[in-house]
Amino acid sequence: MRPGLKGLVLSGGKGTRLRPITHTAAKQLIPVANKPILFFVLENIAAAGIEEVGIVIAPETGHAIQAAIGDGSLFGLRVTWIPQAHPGGLAHCVKIARPFLGDSPFVMYLGDNLIGTPITQFADEFRAGGADATILLKAVDNPSAFGVATVDDAGRVLKLVIDQIVPSARGELEITDAIQQLLNDHARVKSHIIAEWWLDTGKKDDLLAANTTVLDSWCRTDVRGSVDAKSSVQGRVQIGRDTVVANCRIRGPVMIGERCNLRNSFVGPFTSVGNDTQIADSIIQHAVLLEGCRLQGINRLEDSLLGRNVTMSSRGSQGLYRMSLGDDSDVEV
Repeated sequence: MRPGLKGLVLSGGKGTRLRPITHTAAKQLIPVANKPILFFVLENIAAAGIEEVGIVIAPETGHAIQAAIGDGSLFGLRVTWIPQAHPGGLAHCVKIARPFLGDSPFVMYLGDNLIGTPITQFADEFRAGGADATILLKAVDNPSAFGVATVDDAGRVLKLVIDQIVPSARGELEITDAIQQLLNDHARVKSHIIAEWWLDTGKKDDLLAANTTVLDSWCRTDVRGSVDAKSSVQGRVQIGRDTVVANCRIRGPVMIGERCNLRNSFVGPFTSVGNDTQIADSIIQHAVLLEGCRLQGINRLEDSLLGRNVTMSSRGSQGLYRMSLGDDSDVEV
């Protein structure tokens, strides 16, 4: 067996595709089903028996990520922080991580990606040897955006069909080209096709889709708050401690955080509501609300992402609203 398998988590980048919310927040810390995306990543790595993890961070968001993760002990990990002064591509992350990685084999994981399967079996097989590199593959509707792998019946990668040459048109070092170079050098590159879901959360609609998938897969009924007799709770609904629900209809899968107050409202499927949120006289579904939001009289909010401490109110207008709001926004409709 190969000793000392390490983890390398890429949590840099500016998150421009998720603006305005990433003007004040790291994209890897935006919650899906009320848990930061990066937490799912680190839990999956720790479950595979990996103890040492290097996390690549950017100047713009590194401090927030360090504050959220700390020394890694929350996850049973030992974390080394690896600053990346400017975006340079995935292969560049590996290059600047060499002092941490040394000669150890490692698992590289994107900090804003979610997969619906444990990586334990893949890590164990890689530890056991038989391949110089192993990649996880997933069928997608737009393969030209990601690259195409040609594999044989045994899962051995024969070729990566890509358009980029190092450095790429983005001026970055592409990991696909690094893997192709291994193939050119006759290295053994194996693959596994992910049967469960794989989710890239880089854009608002992708993040909402991830929230839907995770809630549908993992949400379980767990009501710890107070729900009055006038309220109706249907399906799989989680309600956190010290949350009060009065005269509401909630239809799961839905996750509602702690210390929330909901009254005279409908919260529909595939909605995550962060801690300390207040919702009154409103209709919401298929949405992600971060902590501290205040909604009053919103007739219908769908397909929306609201940052921390967003206030949204109505002067009596009726309509369907689709919003992407950054932290501390105050909107009257």
